[in-house]
Amino acid sequence: MGMTDTIKDMFKSTPEVGSLQDLFLEQLKDVYDAEHRILESLPVMSEAATSTKLQAAFSKHQTQTETHVTRLEQVFDMMGLEPERKSCAAIKGLVTEAEEVMDEAEGNVLDAGLIAAAHAVEHYEIARYGTLRAWAETLGMTQAAKLFEATLKEENQTDVNLTSLAEDSVNPAAFSADLTASSKSSTASRASR
Repeated sequence: MGMTDTIKDMFKSTPEVGSLQDLFLEQLKDVYDAEHRILESLPVMSEAATSTKLQAAFSKHQTQTETHVTRLEQVFDMMGLEPERKSCAAIKGLVTEAEEVMDEAEGNVLDAGLIAAAHAVEHYEIARYGTLRAWAETLGMTQAAKLFEATLKEENQTDVNLTSLAEDSVNPAAFSADLTASSKSSTASRASR
């Protein structure tokens, strides 16, 4: 019996989480659902963004996320299982927060809020992929660990890119918008006296 057969045998247990293999599988299903939800929200966030650089960043990450889904499907296949989604409450909540930002903010302030929402998603993914990589290594799933590592590197780079975009242009533009609005409000207030 080869390593692949041994790995497949590890994942033929009950649906209860009684082992590291079970926990690994539950987290894999969770992140698979998360990636699908992210794929659904990225085009909406891109369309809402006013910064062309932010739109491009969301578009690039959508392409990466499609690759992340494919990698997760490869891991399911290594385990001899069909890909399955388990509703990811964390990403559902983070997507809801992004939707609230899109409803409440506009212009440069909206872009700053979208980056903040995207950072929250990235940090969740970084935590999940780091954990899955470590568990895959522990379970002897070397190829899966390599796939998680590749995704983890991309998620970390996306986080760095979002930070740069926020610090270099989006946050200063949002602050400028605040100053302009404040100045107009002060001028209007003085004029009404």
